[in-house]
Formats: sequence, C-alpha cells, structure tokens
Amino acid sequence: MSKKRKRKPKKGISNLSNTILSILKKERNKTFNYKQIAAKLGVNDASSRNQIIKKLRDLQGKKEIEEVERGKFKAIVNAEYYTGKLDLSAKGSGYIICDEFVDDVFIASNNINKALHGDEVEFYVYKRRKRGRMEGEITQIIKREKNEYVGVIQLHEKYAFVIADSTKMYKDIFVPINKIFKAEDGDKVLVRIEDWPEKADSPYGKVIQVLGKPGDHNTEIHAILAEYGLPHEFPHEVEEFANKLNTSITEKEIAKRRDMRKDLTFTIDPKDAKDFDDALSFEVLDNGLYEIGIHIADVSHYLEEGTILDDEAYERATSVYLVDRVVPMLPEVLSNGACSLRPHEEKYTFSAVFQINDKAEIKNQWFGRTVTYSDARYAYEEAQAVIESKTNEIPASVSLTGKAYKTDQQLADAILKMDQLAKIMRGRRMQSGALSFDKVEVKFNLDEQANPVGVFFKTSMDANKLIEEFMLLANRKVSEFIGKQDPKKTFIYRTHDEPDDSKLANLQGIVSKFGYKLNFKDRKTTASSLNNLLKEVNGTKEQNLVDTLTIRSMSKAEYTTHNIGHYGLAFDYYSHFTSPIRRYPDVIAHRLLQHYLDGGKSVNEDLYEEKCQHSSNMEGLATRAERDSIKYMQIKFMQDHKDEEFVGVISGVTDWGIYVEIISNKCEGMVSVRDMKDDHYTFDQDIYAMVGKDSKITYQLGDEVVVKVKNTDLVKKHLDFNLIGKPEN
Repeated sequence: MSKKRKRKPKKGISNLSNTILSILKKERNKTFNYKQIAAKLGVNDASSRNQIIKKLRDLQGKKEIEEVERGKFKAIVNAEYYTGKLDLSAKGSGYIICDEFVDDVFIASNNINKALHGDEVEFYVYKRRKRGRMEGEITQIIKREKNEYVGVIQLHEKYAFVIADSTKMYKDIFVPINKIFKAEDGDKVLVRIEDWPEKADSPYGKVIQVLGKPGDHNTEIHAILAEYGLPHEFPHEVEEFANKLNTSITEKEIAKRRDMRKDLTFTIDPKDAKDFDDALSFEVLDNGLYEIGIHIADVSHYLEEGTILDDEAYERATSVYLVDRVVPMLPEVLSNGACSLRPHEEKYTFSAVFQINDKAEIKNQWFGRTVTYSDARYAYEEAQAVIESKTNEIPASVSLTGKAYKTDQQLADAILKMDQLAKIMRGRRMQSGALSFDKVEVKFNLDEQANPVGVFFKTSMDANKLIEEFMLLANRKVSEFIGKQDPKKTFIYRTHDEPDDSKLANLQGIVSKFGYKLNFKDRKTTASSLNNLLKEVNGTKEQNLVDTLTIRSMSKAEYTTHNIGHYGLAFDYYSHFTSPIRRYPDVIAHRLLQHYLDGGKSVNEDLYEEKCQHSSNMEGLATRAERDSIKYMQIKFMQDHKDEEFVGVISGVTDWGIYVEIISNKCEGMVSVRDMKDDHYTFDQDIYAMVGKDSKITYQLGDEVVVKVKNTDLVKKHLDFNLIGKPEN
C-alpha cells in the first residue's frame, strides 16, 4: 500500500504588502499588473503570482492602491513628497536634511532604497518616532552626490568586489573581472559605479585607477584626493598651454597700468612659502597721510576666459593644502613664477590703494591694474622681530635691492607704522562685534620621506595680524565699492550668516561644564561673550576643544551673489580679492571689478550664482581632504609612540566610547567602551559623561585622562587608545 505524499506548505513571500506598496509608491505615476510586480520581485511560479494577485485585492480593499484599468494598479498617495539631502551613518540608517522641517527626518536602513550618502532624494514622511522625531522613506534618487569611491579590491575567479574606505558606503561594489583595470588582489583602487540593477544587492562598477598598496604613503595621499574627486596633477595639454604663455613684462602693457615700481614694496609670508600672491607698499605723502597699497597678483591677465587653462582652474576652484604637499589651482609656471610677487622682480598686479590717517581712517581709495616691484621679502618671524624690537633694525636675512632711495630704515618704519594702523583697525572690528578665532594650527616636521618626526603648533603673531588686517581692508572695500553702486551690480560675495540658536544653546550646554557663561541676548552680547570665551580658554587644556566647538556652532561661510554681510568679521560687505593664485572666486572678483571700472553693465546673476555654488562646493571638498591628511599624519606619527603614555582631554563622549585629544600633539583617538573593563560603563547624555555602574567613576567631556596607543590604522584613518586612568595630580 503506497503512502500518500505530504504536500509541502506553500511558501509565502515575506513582507509582501510593504514590498508591493514600495514598488508602486516608488514609481507612483505608473501602473503595474501582477506580472510586472512578479518580474520586479524576481518570481514566476504560479504560487507567487497567486499571492501577488490576492495581496493586490487586499490592498485595494484597504484603499491603499487603486485599479486604474482592468488588472492595472497604482498607489493611492496620501503623503506629501519632499526633497532633501541624505546624511548616512556608518550603521546604514540616516537622516534627511530638508528645509521643510526643523528637525532632520530619520530614515531606517530598510527605507534607504539604494540611496547613498550625500544624495539628493525624494521622500515622504509616514510616522513619528517614539521621541517625536519624524521618520520617512526614500522614494526616488534625484541626484547622486558622487559615483566614484576609493577602496580595496578583493579578486575572485570571475569577479571582484571593492570594499570602500568610507564608513558611509554601506555596500561593497561588484566589479566584473573584465573591468578591474589591471588591479591586483588587495590593491587600493578608485572605482566608478556604473549601474545598480534593481534586483542586485550591490552596485556594479569598474576600476578606473589603481592607486597602489594600502598603507604606502603616496597611495594614501592620492587616495585622500581621489576620495573627494580632487586631481593630483595637471593634464598634459593644460601644462603645455601654460608653458607657452607670454609671461614677460612689456612696455606696451605697463603703459595701460598705474606704475608703482618706485613705491617701497615688500611681502610678508610663511618662511616656506613658494608663491607670493600679495604685497604691501608704503609711502608717506606730503599731506601727512600714508598711502598704503595692497597689491595682488594679476592672475586674470594670464587666465583668459574660454581657454583650457581657465576651464581647469575653474573646475579645481581652489588649491588643496595637504600636510606634505600643495595641489595648486594653477600650473607652476604661473603659481610659482609669473604670478608670484617674488623679491627684486617686476610683476603685473591688481591693486587697492588707500590714503589713511593716523587714526586708520580711509581718506581716499583707488582700485585698478598696476605694475609693481617687490623690494624685499619677509618671513613672518622676521617681520615679528622688527615689531617686537620697536627699532628700525632689519634682520640680516632680509635684503633690499640697494636702490639709493630705499633704505632699511624706511622699510622698518613702514612695518612699525602699518602694525600700529592694523591694531587700530582690528580693535575697531572687535568693537563692532567681530569674532576673534586664533585657533591653534597643527603642523608637522617631516623628514625626506615625508614621515612626521615632530609636531608643532602654529599661532598668529602681530606680523600675521598685520597682513590679515590689510587683506581684510582690501576685500571689504572692493566689495563695498561694487555693492553700493546704483543700479545694483552682480558681484561675488563671501558671506557668513548669523549662528543658529540651537547650535549656540548646545555650545552653552557644553562650555558650562567648564564653568564658562555665555550671553545670547542680542548680536552684540553674543559676539562679545564668544570673544571673552575664546580669550578665557586661551592656554587652557580645553582650548582646542572649545575653539573647535565654537567654530562648529557658527554658520558656514560661502560664496554667493546675494549679499547678507559677514557675521564673523562684522562687515556689511565682504568678498575674496586677495588670493587669486589659490582661489578662483578671487579671479572672478578681479574680472568683475575691472569690468565695472570699465563702465560695463551688470552681468547675469544666475550664471555667477552657479559659479559661486561650484566654488563653495570645491572649497568644502578641499577642506575635508586637508583634514583627512592631518588625521593620516597624526596616526602615522603615533605609530612610533606606541609604548608611551600621554595625557589627553576628553573631546567627545558617545554611547560607544570616549574620544581623547592628546594635549602635547593634538592627536585624537577613541577609547572603546568595550575596552573599559574595570567596570560596566554607560553613557549619560545629560552630563556628557561615561559613568561606571558600580564605582560611579565618571569620565566627562573636558576631563584629563592618561591613554596609551592600542591600534593605528592608516588605511581607515583610525586611532584607538587604551585608557590608563586619570592623572595622579
């Protein structure tokens, strides 16, 4: 007697309702029949099709979808759709930043729908989270932020995967074996995403550049640039074009300019500077006023619009300053040659010339193209020595050209008088509500192989501030000159909005832990109390932390044609005019200023706003690359100090651990809560602290602790510490 076979239970398609709704909502203007939905799900058996048909009727009955024509369904859309920018976390979930909402909208990892970090997306909000935060689902990717990623390639027989360096990239990238571009297993590569098929778990890409072996110095530096889409060399045709430019100084061109070659002129720059894009001239006039010229390299004379050289400079928009190298905006023949105001050389310049009295009041001003001759070159330290000695002695390292009408005494007198005027101008700015950020810059001593052998801190001296004040004067007055014209003229401004109230409140909450108080009653008291805070923390263990947090509480400065003033500098008008060798917006400012000086009509605002946005975006990428290179060098430096104990300050506290910044070298690393084994620690958000369950020991933001290097990862740019405890004193 034969046994009856048991029927296998029908296997249901998991989460079918939500999957169907997601398909219909994602393409809400289209209709789908059951066959098309089955194809989207990758199923074609009778059981699955029957489940889809049944579920479609269920959803129709619940009025979540409608039958537009026989057998064809469409989502009933009750939600409003919005657009915003996705900010992904390393865990795969994220938040959408959208102008329509005060708070960012949370997106769970299962609702990301193949969007990537930074993408502009369409989404709808469908419920509130437990704590009242909005939650939503991404329905469409409007624009990818990027499609190129740096990562390590893993080769298999018929395919490869690239594991991206970025923690924000939550998927490995599939690469067919015929698109690996000669990469070897374990190489660091640049991969471009070409497609992300609907049924594929991973995006498909191709390797476009092999960067080298992970951990190798040049590989990692080039990887930093590649991660942000920044070039590390010029195309051959651009170099060739630049090298063929006529860079000679001609009598014909001099005749078109104001000749200022006889004015006492000098530069003050870092001692290791290779390009000098600004110089100062100083003359005492018969009427007792001081004529001070701010002379800027006339880059626009060589950079003609419509050429491949100009196109390349515009695309780059800025020079990139990594720890061990500069990636210039312009080829060397211009940046270090024709446009560099080197001592004892005649140069074409664009100048802002002011007549100023002893109270640092502007009595007259002139803008235009000039030709100048730099008589001397100072390093900041040399100019500082003159200022501090208060004598007219010139350091032996600074040499004049020996022309009879220019003496060492004139040069020293010029520096001392300009220092006096700069201090008056700075004091006036501070009284007007300007903020004084003298944040410590971390610098490295490098050996011949670019290995960091020491760390030092760069601070701003009087000589730095002298240059800063006169550059600010030129930037402000050029901007004011055009901004106040009637009828209104389109111009490129450097603006800085007022700080966000919630960010200021957060800053207050943190600095109060150190005993500091802030007053946000109005704009003036806000600026005054922020300046007092920055002054009070100067030289303390928490200085770098408080400086960083204060900067983060500020709005971001940007380029725009819509002038709203500059909050941080307390200027109603401000532009960038003084660094055209390294910033493209300054080139634009030069061109527009000359255009208006020649009587030209206002240019197209939309076109220039687009240029402004591009310049702001590229500046942001360069800044992030520069920070990554500092982080890389800090970790490289700490590799050789694994056996040492360091005193640091807790710079951040999270539920996964504490961040510690070493006082002696500003290197920051993390102590994982898993490695804090002397107790069970939990994160107390209210007091920014990690608290021991039994011992009640607290590790709070700003506390001093002793740490030792646990692990250094140059590839991921991670520095991990072991916590030794608190200092004995």
